[in-house]
Amino acid sequence: MNFSKKISVWRISRLNKVEKNKVNIMGIYKSQDGKEESLALYDKQLLKLNMPFSDIYVKTSFGKTHLVETGNKAGKPLLVFHGGNATTAYNLLMCQFLLNDFHIYAVDTIGHPGKSDEVCLSHKGYEYGKWASEVIDKIGYDSIACLGGSFGGGILAKLMCIAPSKIDKAVLIVPAGISNAVPVSSIAMLLPLLQYRITKREKYLVKTALYMALREEVLDEDTINILKNSFDNVKIKAAMPTNIEKKRLSGYCSPTLIIASEKDCLFPARKVLRRAGKMISDCQLVELKESGHMHILPQAEKERIVEFLRKD
Repeated sequence: MNFSKKISVWRISRLNKVEKNKVNIMGIYKSQDGKEESLALYDKQLLKLNMPFSDIYVKTSFGKTHLVETGNKAGKPLLVFHGGNATTAYNLLMCQFLLNDFHIYAVDTIGHPGKSDEVCLSHKGYEYGKWASEVIDKIGYDSIACLGGSFGGGILAKLMCIAPSKIDKAVLIVPAGISNAVPVSSIAMLLPLLQYRITKREKYLVKTALYMALREEVLDEDTINILKNSFDNVKIKAAMPTNIEKKRLSGYCSPTLIIASEKDCLFPARKVLRRAGKMISDCQLVELKESGHMHILPQAEKERIVEFLRKD
């Protein structure tokens, strides 16, 4: 092969590689390779449940939405929303305490990592609430119990405003959308995050996460893997669902349990619980002492959630 042919072959190879890694500018992944790696982790973590599950795809006006149906098919139905920039598979690992009692529909938030369409909704306004309302219709329920954590709690808060009659009960854990704080600590996160992006060394990933987790024991293997996936492969969405307006909750009267962390840098308990208590009539409020946004849910609180959801 002469030199000019070698150059041509290199250019074709280079173009193919560039083409493979091109992703729609409106997409949620940094590259096609990153998307494939993210979905591989999704499937791997889902299999760790050691629980039968099935995939459901529904069409909403915002785009195709994927759900994982699992748990106890004879139990009460429960719709679960995961945190931002994470996945339903990881969230189900964190929510394994629900699987024996409830018929779980775990939804991939549209525009976030997972198998729903890569359609990014606005964190402002109430689009996420409208999308969640359509999901409930499409899976065949007039109303259903719901649980959401972090960003997913913000989606549930928006749903409470948009379609209050579709929620039988609601559990919100360290939720966005109630009383979001200005995350001052995020500035301190920038240096270790930059160090991680340059070196890809796990110790800097841990240092970054500790601003939200506070303690290293919170950062188990599955959590480290989902954080690594988010930073390496996903176009991070830092904006959380904005605070809901009290007047929009006038039609909402379902029993609600809100659990917030004392030292949450994003949604501190003192603000979240105080505002929630003023806005929601039938509301139980729980503060996780000495806990950050990322935390290990105590066994007592797991039992509280199960009892709350099971109670007629």
